[in-house]
Amino acid sequence: MSDVIIHLLFWALFLVLMLSACGFALWKGGPAERLGAMLILGFALLWELGRLLPSSFSTFMPIAQLVGDGLTAVGLLAIAVRYASLWLGGALMFQAAQFSLHSFYLVTGRDVDALHRLINNVNLYAILICLTAGAIVSWRARVKDASKAPAA
Repeated sequence: MSDVIIHLLFWALFLVLMLSACGFALWKGGPAERLGAMLILGFALLWELGRLLPSSFSTFMPIAQLVGDGLTAVGLLAIAVRYASLWLGGALMFQAAQFSLHSFYLVTGRDVDALHRLINNVNLYAILICLTAGAIVSWRARVKDASKAPAA
């Protein structure tokens, strides 16, 4: 398979997993998971819209990506301060790795290579796993609390 086909397959897989994880978090998660899902979906949508810009904007994309990573991290930090959820700690650690990855490639002027793609994909999937795990824990806690509540 060519590199283009592999890239498109990973992009499609990520898109399906991101929509599934964020949709599940919006459906079954608590307030922290819903805010996290909206934040992740919002920045993913902005990134995809940015990819539609003319090629003359391509020189600004690494900086825009870095700004988006930083704003996502700040948003997750604000949610973590408010809700103190364990999944947010994991998501913040992976988001920090994502920011560091993009910072390193921007500062050194390296082109995106296989190592960048691998680390980028692992980080993105790990953030989605953290979000999904948080939604599952929140959902189960609500079900458990509802089963303990006295019947009215």
